[in-house]
Amino acid sequence: MVKGFLSGLDEYLEEFYTISVFDQVLTSDQPWELHIHDHRIITARVSENQKFNLKIDSEDSKEEILPKVSLKFLYPREKAESVALLLKTDKKVRAQGLEPILSPGKRHHVKNKTLFPLMKEKQVMFFTLLEGEIIRGIIADFSRYEITVILKGGSPITILRHSIYDLRDKRGRCFLKAFQETRKDWEKSNLFVPSASQG
Repeated sequence: MVKGFLSGLDEYLEEFYTISVFDQVLTSDQPWELHIHDHRIITARVSENQKFNLKIDSEDSKEEILPKVSLKFLYPREKAESVALLLKTDKKVRAQGLEPILSPGKRHHVKNKTLFPLMKEKQVMFFTLLEGEIIRGIIADFSRYEITVILKGGSPITILRHSIYDLRDKRGRCFLKAFQETRKDWEKSNLFVPSASQG
């Protein structure tokens, strides 16, 4: 096992890890497109960002309390047409009828030390979500609960980390925590600084 650290990761987490897209949505004057489990898509504004829920006002003026765990991804409404053209579906995953994973310990985690080099190196990644959506793009930033991906053409999508089913690169290599615990691809990054050998 090689000991070391990723240059810049700690500084990045200190600055960005607690930032949430919901704070941006809350102060935004524009509506957002929210993709929710059960293949539901709504256009809404967020009127209150609670710890576990969002209070939203949809286009039909209906107020609703939305559990954050039911939300898969979101983006500005003005990007809806371009995003729709780029979303793909893994039919095998969709056919499983997977529900939101309520227990954090049972989710498909991606380690921060995995995300950071992928973001810095601007690698094209494929996120598959629990209901089968495939989001292809470059990681722009990430925080404790979210990952923002830039699609082809520049449209941003923010994925909720709890909605991830799989994460792979163009070669099909898996970057989920369960796989990377042993493979440790972050150690192959140019950002990885091995610790000085002892003795």
